[in-house]
Amino acid sequence: MSQSLSKLYVHAIFHVKYNECLIHPENEKELYAYMGGVIKTSKSIPISINGTENHIHVLCVMSKNISLASLLEDIKTNSSRWIKTLGPHYREFAWQGGYAGYSVSQSKLETVKKYIQNQKEHHKKQSFKEEYIQFLKENDVEYKDDYLWT
Repeated sequence: MSQSLSKLYVHAIFHVKYNECLIHPENEKELYAYMGGVIKTSKSIPISINGTENHIHVLCVMSKNISLASLLEDIKTNSSRWIKTLGPHYREFAWQGGYAGYSVSQSKLETVKKYIQNQKEHHKKQSFKEEYIQFLKENDVEYKDDYLWT
C-alpha cells in the first residue's frame, strides 16, 4: 500500500486527582473546548467531550501518528496547566495519572456520543467508581482494586 489510512474511534475516561479540586460547572464548556483544541493539535478529531465535576469522557478519532498514551498525556498536561490560569480554586488542580481507553465501533458511535452528552443525568444514578468498574468489566479489562484509586 502506498498510503497509511485509519479511522480509530476512541472513548477515553480520566478523573481529577484526589477529588480535592473539582471542576466548577461555569468552567466546563471552556475546558471542553480547550481540550478539543489540544486534540486537534494532536492531529486527531474531537467528537464529544463532557463530564462532571470529577471526571471527563472524551470521544475522538485518533490520528494514525500518535499513541493513545501520548494523546491522553497531551490532553491532561495541557488542560491541567490551562485550568490553573482560571483562578485560585484551581491552583492545586491535577488529573490522576491513569486513564481508561476503549475502541468504539462505527455502529456504536451515536450510542457513545449520547452516553457522553448525558453524563450529569447518568451520574444521578451511578457513581463514577461504579461506572468505571462497569466499563472495565464490559470491556474485559483486567485490573487490581488496590491500584484503581491511588
